[in-house]
Amino acid sequence: MSEPDGSRRPAGPGLARVVLDRLKERILDGRITSGSRISIDEVRVEFGVSKQPVMDAMRRLEATGIVEIVPQSGCRVQSYTAVEVEDFFRLFGSFESEIAAAAAVRRTDAQVGELDAAWTAIEGVHAIADDTERARRYRQLNREFHLVIHRMAHSRIMAEQSERMWDLSDFLISTTGGASTTSGVIVDRNHDHDVIRAAIRQRRVEVARAAMVGHITASVEPERSHRSGIDGGYRRGGSSMPPAVPAPATDLTR
Repeated sequence: MSEPDGSRRPAGPGLARVVLDRLKERILDGRITSGSRISIDEVRVEFGVSKQPVMDAMRRLEATGIVEIVPQSGCRVQSYTAVEVEDFFRLFGSFESEIAAAAAVRRTDAQVGELDAAWTAIEGVHAIADDTERARRYRQLNREFHLVIHRMAHSRIMAEQSERMWDLSDFLISTTGGASTTSGVIVDRNHDHDVIRAAIRQRRVEVARAAMVGHITASVEPERSHRSGIDGGYRRGGSSMPPAVPAPATDLTR
């Protein structure tokens, strides 16, 4: 039933999801920056909804670590220190490495085909000229690549625990490095993916585990270079960390 003024739609899980998805995309695209205040009233008016679905969306974003609800003040986009970012990616890398190890043991041949297709789709991102659009498209396809690995693990508890961490990972990468930095490292990141998929295909559990740890923890490198003023962002040769993966995909069969 509509509100008396006819301008607001009734609350419900569907509306909260729409608000959640739109706000999250804006934050991840950098249109709403870290530390920025989000007006509940402005969001409510924009989407033509009551306060409830807006607050439901904000609570979901807060649970993910993207937004902070400040009592008597409103909401703001979270900010994290460099140390907190590095701590997160160490934890995230350890968690995702166990999923990759499980995937190497449990994957089906059909799922290997899905992973190959997801990798190939990322290769096509290079053709996108605009930095912001290239970064956005990479973020979407990168998530799909890792979701295939989650499905390979055949573990609901792993997948559910990982979902929150992936949202926070995308947020930290987007808000610390920016679109131009992210779009500039896609070649290196998809090289990592190539090693990971080869290890999973060959059921090389320890290689899959090590490759995934390196891949995830290297996510902080673009932000480090960005803060240090190093041109070109993350590059294997100039990194202060070891390479993200132990060897090229072709070496795994030797």
